Amino acid sequence: MDKQKSEVPQAELAGLRQHWKSDLIAGFLVFLIALPLCLGISMASGFPPVAGIFTAIIGGLVVTFLGGSQLTIKGPAAGLIIIALGAVNELGKGDALVGYRMTLAIIVAAGILQILFGWIRSGVLADFFPSAAVHGMLAAIGIIIIAKQLFTMIGVRPEASETLELFAELPHAFKEINPDIAIIGGLSLLIMFLFPLFKNKFLKMLPAPLVVILVAIPLGIYFDLEHEHKYLFLDGHEYTIGPKFLVTLPDNLLSAITFPDFSQLLSLTSFKYIIMFALVGSLESLLSTKAIDTLDPYKRKSNMNKDLMGIGIGNTLAGMIGGLPMISEIVRSSANINNGGKTVWSNFFHGIFLLIFVAFVPLLIHQIPLAALAAMLVYTGFKLASPKEFQTTYNIGSEQLLIFLVTIVATLATDLLLGIGLGILTKLILHLLSGLPIKYVFKPLFTVRAESEKGEYTVSIYHSAVFSNYIKLKKFLDTIPRRKVIVLDFTNSNLVDHTVMENLHQYQHAYTHDGGEFKLVGMGHLQKKSSHLLASRSLKKSNEKPKAN
Repeated sequence: MDKQKSEVPQAELAGLRQHWKSDLIAGFLVFLIALPLCLGISMASGFPPVAGIFTAIIGGLVVTFLGGSQLTIKGPAAGLIIIALGAVNELGKGDALVGYRMTLAIIVAAGILQILFGWIRSGVLADFFPSAAVHGMLAAIGIIIIAKQLFTMIGVRPEASETLELFAELPHAFKEINPDIAIIGGLSLLIMFLFPLFKNKFLKMLPAPLVVILVAIPLGIYFDLEHEHKYLFLDGHEYTIGPKFLVTLPDNLLSAITFPDFSQLLSLTSFKYIIMFALVGSLESLLSTKAIDTLDPYKRKSNMNKDLMGIGIGNTLAGMIGGLPMISEIVRSSANINNGGKTVWSNFFHGIFLLIFVAFVPLLIHQIPLAALAAMLVYTGFKLASPKEFQTTYNIGSEQLLIFLVTIVATLATDLLLGIGLGILTKLILHLLSGLPIKYVFKPLFTVRAESEKGEYTVSIYHSAVFSNYIKLKKFLDTIPRRKVIVLDFTNSNLVDHTVMENLHQYQHAYTHDGGEFKLVGMGHLQKKSSHLLASRSLKKSNEKPKAN
């Protein structure tokens, strides 16, 4: 253990001196992934393409030194696309520029709210939200992204704006397909799906989005997208293509800076989107950081509250100059670890490379076809809402699938806040039907027996341990000294849900890594909802309900 701890990379300038080479390489490879994704997310959000670049640059050059995480990459994320686009459309009322500037004001306000979240130590929110509801929200986001980006991928402008209406319009859209654009989009999507399947070690060094760009730019040049013109396809039908199918960037990065319009900041619509940006962005960021902590080979633990404050400051700055909102992004952060990133400097280098590239070679970015970026986003949406997600959720338990589906349907029918709210409500109703006493919904009941000579702490859980009362249990567990023996005894409990099992499993891993021992005992009288290791458990019907002393 001591040897492993001595190998943990140092922080700040010492870490730069120690690992600059590996962090530089990782930062460069992450930059190759981030560049097209930043452009695509901006485009899908109704923002200028450069907006996502602004955000990633701030995330790399500024938030690197303010956050509480070592390996997370900060930048725009697909999960916030539908909020950004909704805000632009609703506030702009048909005027994209007006909606964009008013949305920037919302991002500034949401960033300040996130700073407040970090200051009041709201990082524990990552442990509150039910896993099935969160995954349902992300799956719904994926479905919405697919519905919107398929049209761009085939070169057709949709008439509808709502997700279900867009899917209904797709058959007509495919009849109106623009062949040259669809070839670029279809081939790009094929690369995104097939390229990860290649086993060649040299090919694996190339990120799939970069391969898409390397293929799409020559195709765009071949089809002469730079100049507007008409062409005939095999069916004899005439089609039009031109620069509108390419990324548009300003020649001067400074000229792209756009200031927010605060004139509607106190409206109900603005309040709604401020809450959505702050809540969903914070939740996504916390969950991503939590996941990256489990992948960190050195098992460093992020300071969630500090990281939330850093992201809040980053969002405030991004909103002030025309950028998208940022989070700790899971895909780029995973790539950072997989490519050898060791410290925060890999995030810094990724920001530096973005700044240099966009400042000095904007004409190259202009050659990227929008259809290629749309294909990357369709792939991202599919990953969020893949059949595998449905199967995995079902394997954990049928009640988890119900919560997952309710969240998806409610989000598609209403919005993200109502969607995840109904998912949480569904889970609470299921718990109440399973015997959760109302008075213990938010307050766990447990006793503690400490044996100081053995260094052992036995925590006996009564009644129920569920997502809504887990935070208070975790706060107590955090007060127990490290490198002791903690025994969680569930002999007197009648309900333990999946979210708690998942959180305790992660807590056990972290506590054990720190040199302690963490045991879960006394679950023999509880019946698992499925064969999954972390499935919910409830009292067997043949048993009487345990009573608290």
